[in-house]
Amino acid sequence: MKRLQVLKVNRRYLYFGVVVLLFFGMLAGLWGIDYLDEQELAAIPGQTSQAPQGQVSLVVKINERMLEVYNDGILYKKYRIAVGKNDTPTPIGEWNVVWKDFNWGDGFGTRWMGLNVTWGLYGIHGTNNPWSIGRFSSHGCIRMRNRDVEELFEWTPIGTTVKIVGRKVRVQRKLKYQTAGADVVVLQLKLKELGYLDARADGLFGPSTEAAVRAYQVTQGLEPTGVTDKRMIEQLGI
Repeated sequence: MKRLQVLKVNRRYLYFGVVVLLFFGMLAGLWGIDYLDEQELAAIPGQTSQAPQGQVSLVVKINERMLEVYNDGILYKKYRIAVGKNDTPTPIGEWNVVWKDFNWGDGFGTRWMGLNVTWGLYGIHGTNNPWSIGRFSSHGCIRMRNRDVEELFEWTPIGTTVKIVGRKVRVQRKLKYQTAGADVVVLQLKLKELGYLDARADGLFGPSTEAAVRAYQVTQGLEPTGVTDKRMIEQLGI
C-alpha cells in the first residue's frame, strides 16, 4: 500500500517536472527564434557605427524594405526595415523629419521621428516586434530595430530629407488645387522629371503644382485649366 502511495506521489512530481521543463523550454525557444529572426532579418554586418560628418539624407526603398543613409550625397549605411502592408501603404514622396521624440507610445519602440506627410501621421520608429523587420507589416510607418533607430536618431537632425520610393500608384481621379494624396506625389514626380516642377513632391496640390500643370498643358496644346483630366494623365503615363 505504501509503495503504491509513493508511486502516485512520485508520478505527480514527475508530471509537474515535465510540465515545468516544457514551459521553460517553450519560452527559451520563442526567445531564441525572436533573437535569430532579428539577427537574420535586420542585421547587415560590416557597416560603420561612426556618425557621418556631412549632411545626412535618407532614402527609403519600399520594395527592398531598406533604409539608406547618405552622407553629403554618398551612400553611407543601410538598415533593414519593415514598411506598410498593401492596405496601409508607406507613403511615397519627398518628406522631412519635422519632430523627434523618445518612447512615443506603445508599439513605437524607443525612438520616433515624425514626417511631414500631408494626409496622415507617419514616421520612422522602433518596434517591440523585431521579427517584423524585413516585411510588409506596418500601418504605413517605417519600423526599425530599436538599436538601429537609436543610432539613426542621433544622426538625423530636424529638417533631414526623407525620400520614399518604390510603390506603384495609379492616378485615377482628377487632381486640382488643394487635393492631397499619394497620387498627387506621382503627378509631381512626373512633372519634376519633365522639368515643369522645381518644388518637392509633397503630395499637396498647391500653387506651384497648379502652375506646373498649366505649363505642361500649354506646351502640349491642352486647355490650361490647371486641373488634370483623363487625356493629360494618359499622356503622362501615370
